[in-house]
Amino acid sequence: MTFLGIDVGGTKVALQTDGGAQPRSAVFPWPQTSSAADDLEALARNVRALLDDTPQPVEAVGVAMPATVGPDGLVTTWPGRPSWTGLDLGAALHALFPGSRVLWADDGDLAALAEADEANCPDVVYLGVGTGIGGGIVLGGRPCPGTARGSCEVGHVIVDPKGPLCDCGRRGCVQAVASGPATLRRAGRLRGEPVSFAELAEGIHDERDWAVTAIGESCDALAVALVNLNELVRPSLALIGGGFAAGLPGFAGTVAERAHALTRPGHPVAHVRAAALGGLSSLRGAVLLARGPHPG
Repeated sequence: MTFLGIDVGGTKVALQTDGGAQPRSAVFPWPQTSSAADDLEALARNVRALLDDTPQPVEAVGVAMPATVGPDGLVTTWPGRPSWTGLDLGAALHALFPGSRVLWADDGDLAALAEADEANCPDVVYLGVGTGIGGGIVLGGRPCPGTARGSCEVGHVIVDPKGPLCDCGRRGCVQAVASGPATLRRAGRLRGEPVSFAELAEGIHDERDWAVTAIGESCDALAVALVNLNELVRPSLALIGGGFAAGLPGFAGTVAERAHALTRPGHPVAHVRAAALGGLSSLRGAVLLARGPHPG
């Protein structure tokens, strides 16, 4: 049997087959137009090219989505591709893949599923630190709360109700404090001029006060979020991923130190370490979703 994973991004899409004689992969950019119809046509065209000469039909398709999708299958919001708002995602995907089982889930939830599988650990909390804060929870080898009940929005766990304004309209979400852009803005305020990612990394290496303080506040916020999640679901492992975190040596270790400093007697915080899959996590999770329930 052949399974297909699709990782939908704001600027590009990654495809990966699993099963069959030879796994195949491809990446393509979205069209420059902002039309959902053009996007779907480009997706169909590139899937056809990937599957050309594949002898077996596609049994199931798993799709990792950054958009917010309601329980009715309608896209409620997607800042990266606003023309998708209101799209009946379920109907669109089933039209693209007639005869195949089609499933979709939040890209952070599926990244968590893939990282749990890679770690061979069924109970995992995953935080992806990048442009935003993504991630998810896996319990018993399955995403929590489950694809039929919406995504696990760990980036919108509130860590400071009087903190900075988040894109969601609330204050103090971990995303508003600890995402890459939020950290760079704070570093710029502390330094007195704009700070690039490379300058922040150099500042950390040189132990500049403005850089150490900016990163420290982000790590504190992530540590608080992890400790709160630890109190609720008792994971065996907490993983820190995402491009921003991966590009700063020692970032995951600092989060681990600050999370363990918040431990209360008799309730240890799960082991915290860096995630393993990098930018491939959501795509790997989409393939796992297509393959069906996974024990971890």
